[in-house]
Amino acid sequence: MMKTSPSASGQRAGYADAGSVYPSRWFDRVPSLFEAHVLLQELADQACLASPVAPAGPLVIYGAGTFGRMALDFLSDVGVEPALVVDARADQIRHVDAWKGIDVRAPHEVPEQIKAEALLAVSIVTSPVSPLMQELQNQGWQNVVPFYDVAESYRPSHPLSNGWFAEPLQPADMVGITECLDAWGDDLSRAHHLSFLAWRLARQEWHFDGVSIDNSNRFFIPEVVDALKDGDLFLDGGAHHGSVSKAFLAAGAQESRIVAFEPDQANADQFEVWHASLREPVRTRVELRRVALDAISRDRKFHGGLGFMSQLTGDGPQSIVTQTIDMANLDPGFVKLHLEGGELDALKGGLETFSRSRPVIAVTVYHNADGVWRTACWLRHNLHNYCLLMRVHSWCGTGAVIYALPKERMPEDIA
Repeated sequence: MMKTSPSASGQRAGYADAGSVYPSRWFDRVPSLFEAHVLLQELADQACLASPVAPAGPLVIYGAGTFGRMALDFLSDVGVEPALVVDARADQIRHVDAWKGIDVRAPHEVPEQIKAEALLAVSIVTSPVSPLMQELQNQGWQNVVPFYDVAESYRPSHPLSNGWFAEPLQPADMVGITECLDAWGDDLSRAHHLSFLAWRLARQEWHFDGVSIDNSNRFFIPEVVDALKDGDLFLDGGAHHGSVSKAFLAAGAQESRIVAFEPDQANADQFEVWHASLREPVRTRVELRRVALDAISRDRKFHGGLGFMSQLTGDGPQSIVTQTIDMANLDPGFVKLHLEGGELDALKGGLETFSRSRPVIAVTVYHNADGVWRTACWLRHNLHNYCLLMRVHSWCGTGAVIYALPKERMPEDIA
């Protein structure tokens, strides 16, 4: 092993556009604090070779899972019709209602001319993307990019923000990130934070031995499950259709109360459908509030009707009045915030509640550059005697969640 940083081997996988290169890098262990500082400096000294990619010809989606369906909806919103969708399970998928009317093909069914001319947007984040893109190039695809790099080129007309590129680090950023690296509650958090930074700053995939990217336990990592108590009230911020509330109940919280916040009317309607399906007495302990959470109550522009992607945004077509967590008059034991970039504002509007109730908090940080360090530093400076952890639950810099756990809820040998 190297004395200054975990030993690494690199495999560089080139793909569009204009010959840009997106490397993968493997490390043989989780970094120590000193090693994390060295790796951060390496990132600060690198320039990102990638940029948003707008399709100049045919566009093809690779992947027909949940993400692929969202990608298709996004393209419909911006007026782009993909030439086709490619998935190894095409025979099983093409007749499903969600894909009716879409040309879905298996990889071997795609003509070589399309592989040469089309931009292939990889819509998969459940596995490493760089090796997959290299394999697709080996199959003859000439231009392969992650879907979010395509989506980023449409930011002027659509608010989806998962593909953001972090600006080069300034001195204040280095101070903030270093503070985060020093303050994480475990070494795994440093590894996850560095992996997140590597993608956002340099579009590199960093793999640390012993660090898994697990989307099956998002919001419910073992440390959270162990910290929850019978009867905890769950505040579900950004409830969408209720999947996280459902997971909360499945985790054994049948006796607990849920108050869900969802400002998008179509999403809230679907939440109500799920709510109505619950058996008594569970149904009476679940409440939906069609409200957007914010730092203060104010008039905000909102872009609704976008499913997962609905959000507060400066140029949204709707006007709504936001509320704060403190205004909700609740005593939550668990708070989850997934607000498409509005998480830090919502946290600021809940400080009195957090100080009083001391809940476990899970907050997504991959929708904007607040996730580089500002959200973690706010939590550290404003939550007394909490342990902060970070986990990245999917690839392409997505699925990043900070977990804040009151130390009195943790085992003494860990807290």
